[in-house]
Order: sequence, then structure tokens, then C-alpha cells
Amino acid sequence: MATKILQKYNIKLNRVQIFVNIVDAGGYVKEYHLMVPKISEATHALLDSVKEELLKEAKIGMDEIFDQERIKKLISEFEIKTKLLIDERLPNISENTKNFLTQSLVNEMLGLNILEILLADDNLEEIVINTSKEPVWIYHMKYGWLKTNIFVPTEQQIHNYASIIARRVGRQITTLEPLLDAHLISGDRANSTLLPISTKGNTLSIRKFARKPWTIPDFIENKTITSQVAAFLWLCMQYELNMIVAGGTSSGKTALLNTLMPFIQSNHRIISIEDTRELQLPDFLHWVPLTTRLPNPEGKGEITMLDLMINSLRMRPDRIVVGEIRRAAQAEVLFEAMHTGHSVYATLHANTADEVLRRMTNPPINIPDVMLEAMQLIVVMYRDRRKGIRRIYEVAELVPHEREREFFIKTNLLFRALPVGRIVPKNQTTRVFEVLNMHAGMTRKEMTSDINEKIRILEWMVKHNVNTVNEVGKIVSEYYSDPEFVLHSVSKNKKPQDVIRKL
Repeated sequence: MATKILQKYNIKLNRVQIFVNIVDAGGYVKEYHLMVPKISEATHALLDSVKEELLKEAKIGMDEIFDQERIKKLISEFEIKTKLLIDERLPNISENTKNFLTQSLVNEMLGLNILEILLADDNLEEIVINTSKEPVWIYHMKYGWLKTNIFVPTEQQIHNYASIIARRVGRQITTLEPLLDAHLISGDRANSTLLPISTKGNTLSIRKFARKPWTIPDFIENKTITSQVAAFLWLCMQYELNMIVAGGTSSGKTALLNTLMPFIQSNHRIISIEDTRELQLPDFLHWVPLTTRLPNPEGKGEITMLDLMINSLRMRPDRIVVGEIRRAAQAEVLFEAMHTGHSVYATLHANTADEVLRRMTNPPINIPDVMLEAMQLIVVMYRDRRKGIRRIYEVAELVPHEREREFFIKTNLLFRALPVGRIVPKNQTTRVFEVLNMHAGMTRKEMTSDINEKIRILEWMVKHNVNTVNEVGKIVSEYYSDPEFVLHSVSKNKKPQDVIRKL
């Protein structure tokens, strides 16, 4: 079977453009081909001499290893020096080839070599090396798992990559310490295992931190959520209802949670707590991101999620955002925060709203119903593996009941995705309306009118391609400060830049 090209695009890494082909080569798995220029043996030898000269001048201390800004400055200095040396020794090559050779040398000396090109591809979510005997694999946002045309030549080189990553976070990976789990300064998460723990060979997995996070207009446009559901969740966020976002692995829980964050008022103090830094909020919000820390090789210095949750309560937060609830102690602190007046959002592994309720009220989490009453909303995400899409599956509220002096919690399903993928309303809200009526004096008619206003704003944002967290956050903040101005601008179909004022 002839190779069929399914898609072509290019990656820009500084001044270098590298082309990518997604191909069907007749195998069981589609392939990802990096189209990089071939370098002759003579050019390789010349680059080695340039590298030796640069290494003589290089002075890289611990400050450069741990400081992202210093690393950037060092890379910039290396690029200038490398280009001058290549200009001097290869004066007749094209500018594009010169840029590629410069970038390749810098990547080799200060980065992860050809893996740096993959890290620059915003279409990739994961980069995986299983052994030097197999090609590098990647997880593509559109095509899923793909084989690449890239091989790491030796097991030692894979170990070297893992060691570079470990040094950047002040850790090490050795035969005695053959496991590495590191959160990089860039936000990417790396995991590595060494022989003989991984019997086929040394491994390296890099989960990429989204350089451009999803926004609610993106989700409406790709049908992950409807404007009606988004407007309803916006209303709930505005009035500080507590929420759990549930779903299976890679269903989009954190992505959805991130899209809801711009709905928080700009004068609210937000504390986020994560294992890996994934949330990206508008840069003008009052936000303090916290991340956990693994113990050092001596087993000291660990900072757990529970440590951070307890500490966050002493930081006077208005909103607390937690990466994932896993244990009873975490859940207890979380629900204690709700009961003391904080607005809390968290993620949980569960496939339905009823399953969330069962997981929360049974071991190992085991939260009593009387504490669970503080949680008002559950949003469930799902991933359709056959179609490769992520959708909101359910939106439900938790409703307290009492029967024969027995107190218990039930779910009331508000929205549900049909098998064809469309999200439809199911039941009228009772709990959410009760909270809004009690704390905001809102009638059902006013609630419906408010949701309709928000639908108009959201659909206007989709129409005008408002798709960055800062843009969405600024429009929401404008709406909170002057709703009539924003609604008038939307009705006149004004451009977003005419709505966003200096904040």
C-alpha cells in the first residue's frame, strides 16, 4: 500500500520552521513524520568542533539550572555564538539551514535534542520513549497515539535525557533511584524508569502543559458544551456555588475546570492546589497557584496536597481550586472549607453524578451526608474513544432530603448528553434556585433572564473568535462592572476590542 499523507503542517521553533506529515503507511498505527534536513558527515564533524569551542566558554552553574529566565538568557547567548561560528565555517549555506543547524546544536547542548521539536508542537499532548529499539511515540490531539520516524540511538541517551530533566528540578535518577516523576518549570510533567525496572529498556514520558488553554467559547464551538449549559455554570460560578468536576482518565476534567475560572470575579482571591501545574487563569486575577513537592532522595522535604489544602485556609482565600480528591483526609479538609464559607472546586475520578455520590460517601473517602450537603453541583465529563471527542455527560445538583428523621443526599439531573452527543435539559433545578433565591434574592424569572443574557454574551464571543483566557476573563469582568454596557455592545455586535477596556 502506498503511503497516504493525511495532514501536513509546520512547527515553528524560534526562527526555524520544521514540517510535519501525518501519514498512513499501511501499518496498524498511523505515523508522525518530522521532515528535518539531512546533515552530512562532514557537517556533523564541523558541528562537533563548534560544540567543543562553545563548551570551553560555557559556565553553567546551579542558578542557571533552576532559573527559567537564566536558562532562556543562556540559550539566547548560545544561539548568537553558535550562529557566528557556523557563519564563519559554513558561509555558503542557506539561512534556513543555518538556523536549523544553530537550533539543533543548542537543543543538543542545553535541551533534549530532537525532542525539543516535538515539545514545540502544540498539537501534541504526550511524548513517549519506550526503548531505544522502538520509535518515539506521541499522542496527537486529533489522531491519538502515533508512531514517529524518530529513534533515540541508545539506552544511555534516554538515561541522559532523564538526567537532564532531573537536574533541572534538583533531583537525580540512577540505578539505585530508577524512578523519576518531575514537574518541570515549564509546567510539563516528566516520568522516567530505568533498566531493569522497565525490562524492555529505559523509558521517558513527557506530558505537555497546554501552551494555549481551552476556553468556554472553544468548548461551545467544538460542541463539548452548549451555550445554555455554559451560561448556567457561569451563573453558578458567579454566585460561588461549590462544584465537583468528575470524569474518567483524559476526559477533560481539568480542561473544563480551567475554562470556568475566568467566571470568577477579579476582586476574589483564588488559591489553586495541584500535583502538576495545569490551571492557567487570566493574568489579572488575584490568583496564588500552589503545587505539591515530592520528597528528595533521603525521603525529606515532601509537600503533599493535604499540606497545601490546610495551609490555603490560612491564606484568606475566597475560592479554593483543588486538582483532584483522592483520600479521606483531603475530602474532609475540602468540605470543612466549604462549611466555613469558602467556595471550592475540585476534580474526581467518577463516570456519573450518582457514582460521584457513591465514591464520596463510601470508603476510602467516606464523607458523611451531613458534610456532603455543602456541595451543590456535579459536572461529569466523558471521552468517546470511538469518535475521539470529549463532552459534558451530566450536570446534576445535590439535593438534601429528610425522611423519618433520616438525612440523606440525592442527585437531581439537570442536563444530560444523549447517545448522539447532543446535551439536553432534564429536570428543573431545585437546590441551585434555592441557594440563589436565599443568598441573592433571585426569582426563577430573574434566573432565566440572567442565563439568557449570559447565553447572548457567550455566543457573541464564539462569533468573534474570543478564545484566550485573558480575553474571556476581561469580557466577564467588564460584564460584572457594567452589565448594561456589555449587553448593549453585544446587541450592537461590536468587536471585542471595543468592549474590553483597560483593566
